[in-house]
Amino acid sequence: MSTVETPAPTLVQPGSFLTLHYRMAGPGGADIINTFNGKPATLSLGTGELSPAIEQRLLGLPEGTRTSFELAAGEAFGERNPELLQWVARKLLNELGDPNETYKVGDVVQFPTPDGMGQYAGAVQQVKEAGDAVQFDFNHPLAGQPVVFEVHVIGVL
Repeated sequence: MSTVETPAPTLVQPGSFLTLHYRMAGPGGADIINTFNGKPATLSLGTGELSPAIEQRLLGLPEGTRTSFELAAGEAFGERNPELLQWVARKLLNELGDPNETYKVGDVVQFPTPDGMGQYAGAVQQVKEAGDAVQFDFNHPLAGQPVVFEVHVIGVL
């Protein structure tokens, strides 16, 4: 009588291409992102799609795993950096975008990277009375915050 060997599950490794459902919740448990009720996400580890701290927690998980973990304040997206609160002159904003744009506290504005190959975002914190400058927070919105990450690893390539 022969035995059929069940292949060992594929483990998440650096550079793995993953299909997964995930949910990230911030302080208070409110969902920041949740794919469980829709189409699963596909991504490659090491390409910046997830924070390095989250990727580290995924390494070694076998395909099919469903788990959750907590990341301490600052672990997932770094600590808040006061140097990333910056005033931007209206003149520069006009050059980068629509000169007729009005900015309100809470707006998120996309800026081109210096090399023009990518973008980064800043959230409006203050607008000077005269309107000649706007203060942006270029910290990640979850910087300095604890995060809960729930994941179901559907496939690993």
